[in-house]
Amino acid sequence: MSNFSRLPGPVADLWEWQYQGACRDLDTEQFFHPEGERGGTRKRRDDAAKAICAQCPVITECREYALAAQEPYGIWGGLTMEERRELIRIKHQVPQRRSA
Repeated sequence: MSNFSRLPGPVADLWEWQYQGACRDLDTEQFFHPEGERGGTRKRRDDAAKAICAQCPVITECREYALAAQEPYGIWGGLTMEERRELIRIKHQVPQRRSA
């Protein structure tokens, strides 16, 4: 009989959290800006999307996924693409040594 204990678990388990997302049945346009959207219009859309994320039961899982995958577009886990880029940049910075 084969030993399956060393095989990875079901891949679907890694994405199960998405079924519980507050955004699941919403229009994706609320979370991804159209080309050329800027200024106040973009900020209002981002803020509205973040408000939905703030009430989401899987915001942590969503944020962790987006940071790990380096999602380049949209609002994920309550963060804009710029905010995610900054967090990733900070995480990968090499601490500077202090001179004695």
